[in-house]
Amino acid sequence: MIYDFGFLIGEAWPLRRGGPHQIGENSGKTLLAGCVVAIVMKNKVRCWIAVAIVGGSVVAAEPPAPAAAVLVKPTPEQVAWQDLEMGMFYHFDIITFTDINEGAWQGAGHLDPNLYNPVKLSTDQWMEAAKAMGARYSVFVAKHCTGFISWQSDAYPYGVRQSKWRDGKGDVVRDYMASSKKYGLKPGLYCSMPANAYCDVYEKCMVKNATGPDDPRQVEYRRRAQKMATELWGNYGPLTYIWFDGGVLPVDKGGADLAPIQRRLQPQAVTFGGPPENPAGLSRWPSNENGVTSYPNWSTVTRANDEGAGHPEGKVWEPAECDAPLRSTWFWNPGNENTIRSLDNLMDMYYKSVGRNANLILNASINRDGLVPEADMKRFKEFGDEIRRRFAQPLAQTTGEGEAVELDLGKPTTINHAIFMENLSEGERIREYTFEGLTAGGAWKELCKGQSVGHKRIEQFGDVEVSKVRLRVTRSIAKPLLRQLAVYRVTPPAK
Repeated sequence: MIYDFGFLIGEAWPLRRGGPHQIGENSGKTLLAGCVVAIVMKNKVRCWIAVAIVGGSVVAAEPPAPAAAVLVKPTPEQVAWQDLEMGMFYHFDIITFTDINEGAWQGAGHLDPNLYNPVKLSTDQWMEAAKAMGARYSVFVAKHCTGFISWQSDAYPYGVRQSKWRDGKGDVVRDYMASSKKYGLKPGLYCSMPANAYCDVYEKCMVKNATGPDDPRQVEYRRRAQKMATELWGNYGPLTYIWFDGGVLPVDKGGADLAPIQRRLQPQAVTFGGPPENPAGLSRWPSNENGVTSYPNWSTVTRANDEGAGHPEGKVWEPAECDAPLRSTWFWNPGNENTIRSLDNLMDMYYKSVGRNANLILNASINRDGLVPEADMKRFKEFGDEIRRRFAQPLAQTTGEGEAVELDLGKPTTINHAIFMENLSEGERIREYTFEGLTAGGAWKELCKGQSVGHKRIEQFGDVEVSKVRLRVTRSIAKPLLRQLAVYRVTPPAK
């Protein structure tokens, strides 16, 4: 390629081919030859090219072809986790037995352990709430920011072992794991490492006023954190999911060395916010606690433990999980039953999480009896019932591959919803699509269009009568593999 341009740092001038090259007011400045040059026009670098000056013209090396998009694939464990779609959180801690606001946990690290006394605790009842909602996995908060330990632990003396509950022999983690197995829900455990009021740790996994990683108090906290992880991951059986709220501090900065412990004890567990080298892979936070993600929402990110809606060209598979409390607080509060989310709000949340290629985990605030409150149980069931009413049975469905997948409805049929699912084991391939229906006049009518599909995309549109539908993939990075194309007609709920 021959470019008739002269180059100076920050500027470019046209040269006349075959004649004297007048630089004019820029005379005396040196043209660059035989080097890499930035073409800058209107104060923006347009491209970098290798050049040589040959016979008064600039000869440029052919620019390399654009790199092909990398088709990132998930681990089998991530695929299985995304298939679970909905989970339930269980927040329960010594702070539940006080009037302390959950945001003031810093003052709850040395409460009398005997305050903790859930006399009616039933983890079976917790699972019944999850099943009623349609959850297929759950996460129990085994240790939150107060530092109170809900299992039989030797890490330090602040937990159920020091309480009067069940004569100090109770173990909520043991009960939770047994109930998970009994009800067929995949178990997960949460243990906050960045904060622990009992250990004087208030942010970023560092003991207050510690001088650095080698401070004896920081070394002791690191030992305690590793002991907790070893107990939780080693004493209760296989986990599907591990939650690191707030992430983990690198070992060289004083953080606990958790990655080798997980690789040894729970290599199959997907982790939220955990060590990037986890063999089963990670999940991510969408940057809010409202139970929703923005659209488009991709399963890949540019680097491990990113947040937000992902990036279509990301090199790390890290799908999103949307989290939200059912009430205005994560932990039970006797005065906020009136803040339980409405069914309409929960359905909107479902469309903007599961319907946007993300999992949804909704919180159950366990009360002082150790139970999911009756009003909360009722709302969880209403939520699950409404999801099932809308989507349990499609009008028609199919699978397929390639740039167009068509579904014959057999007769003119009124629809207003569609669900698309990719075969995620082979990566997220679709980048843009258009969904169309064949109307009575024999013409294809656009019903909706979008970008990300991933595990699941739920589309809504107005009632339309069609005899066929088709999904046209207008941009992809590899051959589209459609796990499901399904259509529905959703009617308003009965009042």
